[in-house]
Amino acid sequence: MRPCSQRSEVRIPPKTHLQHERGPPSLQEPLFLGPFRFIQWDNSRSNINSGSISKDGYMNVLHPTPDFSAYSAYSQSQYSPYYSSHYNAPYLAASNVSPSAMAATIPYQHAEHLPVVTNHSPESLPGDHHPSPSPPTPSKEQDGVRARRGSDGKLRGRKRASDPAPPLDSDIERVFVWDLDETIIIFHSLLTGTFATRFGKDSAKSVSLGLWMEEMIFNLADSRLFFNDLEECDQVHIDDVASDDNGQDLSTYNFGADGFQTAAGSAALCLGSGVHGGVDWMRKLAFRYRRVKEIYNTYKNNVGGLLGSPKREEWLQLRRELEVHTDLWLTQALKALALISSRPNCVNVLVTTTQLIPALSKVLLYGLGAAFPVENIYSATKTGKESCFERVTQRFGRRAVYVVVGDGVEEEAVSKKKNMPFWRVSCRADLEALSHALELDYL
Repeated sequence: MRPCSQRSEVRIPPKTHLQHERGPPSLQEPLFLGPFRFIQWDNSRSNINSGSISKDGYMNVLHPTPDFSAYSAYSQSQYSPYYSSHYNAPYLAASNVSPSAMAATIPYQHAEHLPVVTNHSPESLPGDHHPSPSPPTPSKEQDGVRARRGSDGKLRGRKRASDPAPPLDSDIERVFVWDLDETIIIFHSLLTGTFATRFGKDSAKSVSLGLWMEEMIFNLADSRLFFNDLEECDQVHIDDVASDDNGQDLSTYNFGADGFQTAAGSAALCLGSGVHGGVDWMRKLAFRYRRVKEIYNTYKNNVGGLLGSPKREEWLQLRRELEVHTDLWLTQALKALALISSRPNCVNVLVTTTQLIPALSKVLLYGLGAAFPVENIYSATKTGKESCFERVTQRFGRRAVYVVVGDGVEEEAVSKKKNMPFWRVSCRADLEALSHALELDYL
């Protein structure tokens, strides 16, 4: 990288905000960074330690500006395809990751001979995401320091918490809103053959892997996550019916004999999100969603323990074959998710058109549980993504910066309407560019 001595004028996503609002965002010309379709920032809420805002709204950065011409992998010419409406050229004519190479990096081990790992996830694969706990916010840490000062103002026995609490929703500064299918994971395009056509893969193999994963997704949803009971009672969020829960201990509760399905079938009470049936039935519905939440939190880093043998071995084999077939797509997505999770006051949120229970099953089976707390997963099946985006912005507030990552027209249209930057994912190179931008602290 060669330093540049001239002053440059660029627009950079804000890292911090002023302590007050100055009305609605002012619209500026878009800035394109990699696959960004558009970026429009409110300059009144931005400041950079080493720069100033000029009269025309540009950010004058005084420190040396990096020159990316030395990086052939991320040259400006690389990004020209991202500005078109459709991605037509195949990413690879054939897989650039051979099964033998993959086998060397991700060895398959039988359940009885798996090594012990520190996160207690014996089925963890190299691509799985296990972030470290977020550090406390500066204000909280300062409060703790002041509390430990003696009368002479000196520190007494300063000690860091071993497991600090995550930041409050109101403390979050940046929210990355992700799509799921064909953005983080490859699933639907395997079933339709689109992935094989676009990237030059074996069509029969793609469909076979897609059907295999589909069977595992719905098997887990039906057998462990009450999907047979909840399919017609879908919710946008796991806590949407929590107000109907009386807090009863469920350790010995018999879900199979509580009459829930009989009541739902005879009275047609499953009428969709927000429509309440009888009090007793709604309480039983809330019990099921509470139990799903408990299962997710218990097994989000150990889905193999939830599957049991021999399903666990089958799942490990499927994950390995999927990574070979998709050229480590999921591994690259997990890298970006881990970079975001490692930052203080940044958060990953998932908004998917899949029903909530199958979406949770997908997240668990693809090893995404640590990247997405169950409270950060929203299903747009019934309400659409715009409604989910509204809920997310209401939850984290107007002061947070929102970045949308996806492949679909719907999330792109909503992000444009709400003046949120959109990072399009059309191929694995887009995920690599996203990770690169995160590493350079551009996002």
